[in-house]
Amino acid sequence: MKHFTLNGEIRAKGNKAVLKAFRRQGLVPCNLYGQGIDNILFTVNEKELKGLSHTPASYIVDLNLSGKTYTAVVHEYQWHPVEDTCLHVDFLAVDEKKPIVISVPLSISGHPKGVQAGGKFVQSARSLKVCGLMKNLPDLLPVDVTPLELDKRMVAGDLKFEGLQIVSDKNTIICSVKTTRAMQQAAQEAAKAAQE
Repeated sequence: MKHFTLNGEIRAKGNKAVLKAFRRQGLVPCNLYGQGIDNILFTVNEKELKGLSHTPASYIVDLNLSGKTYTAVVHEYQWHPVEDTCLHVDFLAVDEKKPIVISVPLSISGHPKGVQAGGKFVQSARSLKVCGLMKNLPDLLPVDVTPLELDKRMVAGDLKFEGLQIVSDKNTIICSVKTTRAMQQAAQEAAKAAQE
């Protein structure tokens, strides 16, 4: 999995007024926690953070905090309810020797059989949560939808990836091929014609 380097400055614990002052300066308050480290409070530049927050890709984050580097993944973003601004980010420190849980985007390929039969392809999930060692984490999860027949769906439980365990609910619908209205109408008309 690709790495993303983010520079930050360690900060002291502050009240709401302090946090608002950071945001006015274009800084986003963050928090890093995880096994073996004390909670670290820091700020990052909002523009730099967008390279991480405004992309469908997933990254291992190399946090450079006041000269010391930590390896982490994004645990949670807190967004402003109206504006497209990030208010706070929680990072989880990770270790290459321990499994990491992270969302990885899906890469759909193939032409479903059901679409060739006139159905409509619908993608319901864009990513899945997986667990694996850092060295096994891919940038994308490849999904071949060629075998998907008409009125059938593919769920997370149908997928297997080497060296990874799928953490998302196994009933999460990835994609499906649905019968179109035109097909239903044609089937009704054919049934009517057969009765006459």
